[in-house]
Amino acid sequence: MKALRSRWLACAAAGGVWLALAAPAAAFDQSHALYAKVLKAYVHDGKVDYGALSRKPGYLDIYLKTLADVPRGEFKGWPKTEQLAFLLNLYNAATLRLIISHYPLKSIKDIGHFWQGPWDLPVVHLFGGTITLNDLEHGIIRKDYAEPRVHMALVCASKGCPPLRDEPYAGARLDAQLDGQARAFLSNPEKFRIDRKDGVVYLSSIFKWYGQDFIPRYLPASGFGAGSAKERASLNFISRYLSPADRAYLAKGGYKVDYLDYDWSLNSSGK
Repeated sequence: MKALRSRWLACAAAGGVWLALAAPAAAFDQSHALYAKVLKAYVHDGKVDYGALSRKPGYLDIYLKTLADVPRGEFKGWPKTEQLAFLLNLYNAATLRLIISHYPLKSIKDIGHFWQGPWDLPVVHLFGGTITLNDLEHGIIRKDYAEPRVHMALVCASKGCPPLRDEPYAGARLDAQLDGQARAFLSNPEKFRIDRKDGVVYLSSIFKWYGQDFIPRYLPASGFGAGSAKERASLNFISRYLSPADRAYLAKGGYKVDYLDYDWSLNSSGK
């Protein structure tokens, strides 16, 4: 009887192992709840408490591991909006991890070497491999998604960047979130402003570096100055988030465009 009971327990245990192995993996959490915990705890008004995060990186590390574990095939089966939300969150979360791995520092540009800056380090774990932030931004996000508003969402841990959102990007709300990012970015006079007195429109250097990304969707048939195609497309894009008076001013032209210096100092809350 004892032997029979032992054999039954062994079979039950083996069956339990088989069931665990056979059970399908849990679906990826498209709400990015772990990342939401990180952002809620350490991001306020677009600034990050890197000191506190460096002391308690647990949720961030677990979240990055969940992203790294997503198979490429599963990812490809998602709607494009969920794919892009995933990649934007990955970029920003990996940047947070990069900063706290070298904290304290004054700028992300303090990381790396002359021949290999912070964006060229293999710090992003994706689809079973390791890539750089540059690979992720330029080789995947910009290349595969043709969504210029990503430049309002990708945050390189600097004050010149768009503000880091205090919630994750989510596929179901991505369009509204990207519009919100653009509106917040362009409402900051350190990122965009119109000087009517001197006839100058000041743009963030982001539009100098990536203005070509706005051409396919935002190049106007006429108006918006006499500059290059990327300049006119950038101005047309910007105008969509301005007051009617400012929108009319940009559309009319007759002003000079200049680019603001980029502030690479750390977007730290200073706590």
